[in-house]
Amino acid sequence: MATRARKAPAKSKAGANKGGLSAPKPAEFTKDEELTAYRDMLLIRRFEEKAGQLYGMGFIGGFCHLYIGQEAVVTGISMAMEDGDQTITTYRDHGHMLAMDMESRGVMAELTGRRGGYSKGKGGSMHMFSKEKNFYGGHGIVGANVSLGAGIAFANKYRDNGKVCCTYFGDGAANQGQVYESFNMASLWKLPVVFVIENNRYAMGTSVARSSAETDFSQRGVSFKIPGFQVDGMDVRAVKAAADLALGHARSGEGPVIVEMMTYRYRGHSMSDPAKYRTKDEVQKMRSERDPIEQVKARVIEQKWATEDELKAIDKEVRAIVADAAEFAQNDPEPDVSELYTDILLEA
Repeated sequence: MATRARKAPAKSKAGANKGGLSAPKPAEFTKDEELTAYRDMLLIRRFEEKAGQLYGMGFIGGFCHLYIGQEAVVTGISMAMEDGDQTITTYRDHGHMLAMDMESRGVMAELTGRRGGYSKGKGGSMHMFSKEKNFYGGHGIVGANVSLGAGIAFANKYRDNGKVCCTYFGDGAANQGQVYESFNMASLWKLPVVFVIENNRYAMGTSVARSSAETDFSQRGVSFKIPGFQVDGMDVRAVKAAADLALGHARSGEGPVIVEMMTYRYRGHSMSDPAKYRTKDEVQKMRSERDPIEQVKARVIEQKWATEDELKAIDKEVRAIVADAAEFAQNDPEPDVSELYTDILLEA
């Protein structure tokens, strides 16, 4: 991940929101950027499809929340991050791990509860970490990671290390009380944190319109003087441009930013959710008209940056990586019983 030079954030112009920033135009991608985004999103998509299959076969237990449809959000933001920036998210976390360059084998092995997993097979789908990759979880308690993300940002400011913590949560978590306590402290202390709200419209199963008095989540920080704006979370170029702006603002010492990513998940909230609260036609319409991967594919072909056969070769390569991860995860040993009480307390 390339390190970018720091620059002052762009200020809003006419039509901006009350917070002082407005969503920029989508980034202009080079050929390499388009193809990198295509491959990275495709890896997340194929990995999640395979995870869904393994869950159905009984290799993955407990809860499993897939990221299918939302790939552009974490991909675009990761493209804008500098080395050392941190990521923390909720339980829909597999895509974030892959975007942070965590190994497919380690992620899949954790899903299946094997020794080679990132939490040694004891965390499962919702609780994986990698200090080396600056990934701080995967958290199962709705909204709890927001306070932790603010805490990581506080450490960044205390150390004056120039790093930013990208803190992800969903539209459902956006109504939790601890989120607003975190907003208040982050603004008061001008913490270098970007609050990324992945608005996939339905939280755990209730539409935003039925559960939120204010449905523009980007404005939830106004009373705390936190700028915010909405972004087309299905367009990786729009996400990248928004992330450049938000990260630059936070890194320059101006404090937190709220970025609401307007996205959509194709599967249910978790593998046990039949998603009867929306129509199949709605999902199919989003897939056919707004799919983040297909948008990149169409642009690449239009620009003659790759042929259909070359893109199929990328898909074949990605499928091989995922198949290898699945094979490893099904055959890696489970943790020994003696590991039951290890990694619980830190001896200092």
